[in-house]
Order: sequence, then C-alpha cells, then structure tokens
Amino acid sequence: MSSIRATIFAVLLLAAVLGFASPARAADDIAAAQGVIRSQEQAFSRGDAAAAYSYAAPAIRQLFPEASIFMSMVQHSYAPVYRHRSFDFGEAKSDGDLIAQRVHIVDENGDGWEALYTLERQADGTLRITGCTLLKTGQSA
Repeated sequence: MSSIRATIFAVLLLAAVLGFASPARAADDIAAAQGVIRSQEQAFSRGDAAAAYSYAAPAIRQLFPEASIFMSMVQHSYAPVYRHRSFDFGEAKSDGDLIAQRVHIVDENGDGWEALYTLERQADGTLRITGCTLLKTGQSA
C-alpha cells in the first residue's frame, strides 16, 4: 500500500511542478519575444537594416532575400513600426513555440495603431519574427 501512496505522491508532485513550470516558461518566452521585437524596433530607429533583418524568421527572409529589400518594405508598408512616437507592449500569448504579442503604437502624426507580432522558436532555440499585422486604432479587422 505504501508503494501506491508513494507513486501517487510522485505523480501529484510531478503534476504540480509541471503546472508551475508552464506559466513560468510562458512568462520567460514572452519576455524573450518582447526582447526580440524591441531589438528589431531599435534597429529600425537606427536605420540598421542588417540588424533589423536578423530578427526575421526564415520564411520572411525567403520573401525578402536581402536586408535592404526588407527595410524598404517596412518603410513603405509598416511606417508606424519603422518610425513612431511610442511603442508599448500589450497582451501576449504563448503556445509552445509560438508567441503572439500585441504592441500599441503612436505614429509620428499622433495616430494610434495596434500591431500583432507573431514569433516562432527556431531549431536553434532562438525566437524569430514570423509576421506583423498592423491595424489603425478604431478600425476593424
């Protein structure tokens, strides 16, 4: 009977540890994702195409095979991400190797935007940006 109790105790302990580890890992993943997004945002502000491009996932790099092409696309299609007055993190969700992070942006003209960044953990363990959807505040998707 005591070996059954020990087994049950071990299973319950393992479940408790895993239950507590998941939120901690999710928080760490979200913090890491925010670091990647912030680093890319700072690279944009410096006009450093190579550094900004380094945070893009392989699928993005296939679409834009050179850092200069990527930077030009961001300047023209994502102007509020490229240049802004404020850039603040909002809600984030982590699901395994995928992270979604909302960012509240005020552009150079004072208009509000919401960006939804998606990131994915790569085989080497790093997080890379897989996409960014930009919506002007007050518009619906």
